Amino acid sequence: MTASGLGQAPVDGRVGAALDRGDFSAAVALLREAEQQRPLTPEELDLLGRSAYGAGQFEAAITAWEQQSAACHSLGDEVAAAAAATTVAMFLMMDTGLMAPVRGWLARAERLLGDRPESPTHALLAMTHTYERFMCGDADASARWAEQAIDLGGRHDVPLAAALGRVATARLMILDGAVEPGLALLDEAAVSVVSGELDALGAGMVYCELICAMQGLAQYDRAEQWTEAMERWRVGHAYGGLIGRCRVHRAEILRLRGACSAAADEALEACRELRPWMRREFGWPLTELGAIRLRTGDLVGAETALLEALAHGWDPQPWLALLRLAQGRVGVAAAMIADALEHPCAVPSKEWPPLGALRRAPLLAAQAEICIAAGDVEAARTATGQLSGIAETYRSRALSAAAALARGRLLLAERDAEAAVGECEEAVTGWSDVGAPYEAAVAQLVLADAERLLGRVARAELHEQAARATAARIGAPLAGGHPTRAPSSPTPSECVFRRDGDVRTVAFAGRTVVVRDLKGMRYLARLLAEPDREFHVLDLVGGETGERARPGGDLGPVLDGQARAAYRRRLAEIDDDLAEAEALGDDTRLALAQADRDYLLRELAGAFGLGGRVRVAGSASERARASVSRSLRYAVCRIAEHHPALADHLVRTVRTGTYCCYVPDPRIPTSWEL
Repeated sequence: MTASGLGQAPVDGRVGAALDRGDFSAAVALLREAEQQRPLTPEELDLLGRSAYGAGQFEAAITAWEQQSAACHSLGDEVAAAAAATTVAMFLMMDTGLMAPVRGWLARAERLLGDRPESPTHALLAMTHTYERFMCGDADASARWAEQAIDLGGRHDVPLAAALGRVATARLMILDGAVEPGLALLDEAAVSVVSGELDALGAGMVYCELICAMQGLAQYDRAEQWTEAMERWRVGHAYGGLIGRCRVHRAEILRLRGACSAAADEALEACRELRPWMRREFGWPLTELGAIRLRTGDLVGAETALLEALAHGWDPQPWLALLRLAQGRVGVAAAMIADALEHPCAVPSKEWPPLGALRRAPLLAAQAEICIAAGDVEAARTATGQLSGIAETYRSRALSAAAALARGRLLLAERDAEAAVGECEEAVTGWSDVGAPYEAAVAQLVLADAERLLGRVARAELHEQAARATAARIGAPLAGGHPTRAPSSPTPSECVFRRDGDVRTVAFAGRTVVVRDLKGMRYLARLLAEPDREFHVLDLVGGETGERARPGGDLGPVLDGQARAAYRRRLAEIDDDLAEAEALGDDTRLALAQADRDYLLRELAGAFGLGGRVRVAGSASERARASVSRSLRYAVCRIAEHHPALADHLVRTVRTGTYCCYVPDPRIPTSWEL
């Protein structure tokens, strides 16, 4: 690096030190200060791009690399200009999923390189082409580019290109059914991370790819291992949006493990971190948040999150269809899931399998459940058969357990209860081995139904009690099943929820316990005091704090000014891609580019309110809703440790959402002493 320019060397040194310690905001501030005095050099513009990316200023990072490419071109350094253009393409691809602008920047890089000899830039170009094709579902072209990325990355000492080329090749092999060779190649790619040959940004990208591959295959034990490794790595190292992605991966694992409250916290924080960072992929943490809320019985909150994900161009299936099933809208759920399978969403993403059977597996599992509920046994049989075939090919413990449960449900619907018991027992064991308590409890509830059909009532009761106890422990109510015995009818004196200092005396169904008082307990007391009354969450929060929570406040603009300007630039780039696709007669590319254009226009329209005023995101109601729901779930979980029967009663009767309510079973006369 040259030392031309006022104070360049000291600035470079201080910026490098700030980047080494992960202080990205300080690095940005140093470079902005220098920029006030003189134009930044191409090297400094690259540092600004990396620093801004680390600080979560995505559009500033892209702008810096765009300026770097232009500066290098003006100096006659076409190879460096191409490298910067490739960097723009790579991060637009990873962080926006807008493929039309990506293709434009890749074409610019290729024009700048011309017929120059191979260089490290060619390796980066091959790596970016690999993922552009992978995310668009073009497996053959992606495999060819990945082979080039591995070769060029190895020969020109670009370890990131070689590592990501191997990861892409491995993921393609797995998607094609070559699971064991693919996993072996993933292990080989992982060496680049643990050996320290990648910088922090590259390491984060490879970590993310490894976790995506494992979760797409439903290899949750490996996914969890890599997530834990990424958790250790990210402290002081993770760059910008990578932090938010880490959180979504962690939320998925926590949900699977039954830690619903912690999963919701991670998903909400991921939404906060990724909201200003990327737009279309913002639907990913929203979908995970909707899945968690659905699991905990917060149907209103789940619908809010899933519909918002849909509005951002993301596909929230199968969770949206499962939500409709939970709402009792079985016909709508069946139509939704059938449409999702017949018309796969073409949203480019590296976070889920972009093609093949693994993309269909969770949809098929949901369809099998929904069609049984709808009485469409033939459709359920087809879905179950396809899911069983996928499980046989990929041999994931979780996929095998999901397929066994689907077969158990189908056999039960066909009244073959003895065979259903065997399949359900396999599902319970499988999900237990995976470490998924909710899924195991669901399977145990179906097992109870099969045992009951065989007349083995005592065994059915034991299975159902165990399933509901597990669900109460993790704060995730179970639908379905049968009451194992007529619930006791407690007299008013037996229903006590009285606060005595820092504890509560709780009596229900003939049993009295003492539990520690919590914020959620106080919310419960207000609900129990007035059965069937709907309390707005702001009223509950206000009653706790002594103040009426104000509905104002926001999380800032839906799109900031820099993002809006960048989106307009990208619209022009998309128009260029549309024109080229039309000239080539490439209908697939044309459809993808048009989808990008429609999405950006919706985003820009949504960023402005009446009179052109900038819209803001978030609200006090939403924050209160999340807080109250979380506090209520935690309180019920603590009650379950001491009084499972009361916890089960509360899971069935307390409704959460923007409005909360206690709706007691009319068959059980309850009058609470508070």
